[in-house]
Amino acid sequence: MNKTNKFGLIGYYNYTVILTNLSLISSVFGIYMAMQGHVETAVYCLMVSGFCDMFDGKVARTKDRCEAEQRFGIQLDSLSDLVCFGVLPTVIGYAIGMTERLAVFVFFIYVMAALTRLAYFNVMEEERQSKTPEKRKSYTGLPVTAVALIIPLIYIVGKFVEIKFHLLYGACMLVIALAFVLPFQLKKPGNVAAVVMVLIGILEVACMIRGFHYGG
Repeated sequence: MNKTNKFGLIGYYNYTVILTNLSLISSVFGIYMAMQGHVETAVYCLMVSGFCDMFDGKVARTKDRCEAEQRFGIQLDSLSDLVCFGVLPTVIGYAIGMTERLAVFVFFIYVMAALTRLAYFNVMEEERQSKTPEKRKSYTGLPVTAVALIIPLIYIVGKFVEIKFHLLYGACMLVIALAFVLPFQLKKPGNVAAVVMVLIGILEVACMIRGFHYGG
């Protein structure tokens, strides 16, 4: 039997999905800005999405959710992540000059790797939650959300290399794609690590504000 909420719409609408939705809104705006040539703004949007994603799980755990709400949250988060950390980075790549035919191959590999990583995570997470209520302690492969810090760093470092930036960006996309699907174990960041990542993000923003511009 199909169920709808009090508004007569399918889905679950409560405060636990607010950050996920804000993350998606930021990245959709980032895609638009990248297509308009404002690459730096798009990179900022990517970082905002990463910041929202960092805390959406913590917010979700503050509410006593039924099994369907938990499963909905997992799917919604991953689908949002595909847009934020899969599609947006490819649009940024196109905006900085990855317009040749080879770029289509790079974009496909990157998005496919991100999609595979997210689908695998969904399967493993639902299986894990069916067995234990404990929090996840590690990840298999590089989480796609890591690009919220990696790509701004590439954007900044690109100023100091002599090759064309779009070539560096494309090569990094392939390396990141491989890291998405390699079966290595990565410990889930704790509170201290989360603070460090926020500080790194602030430092990256500071560097970009001081003039590290590439077409934006």
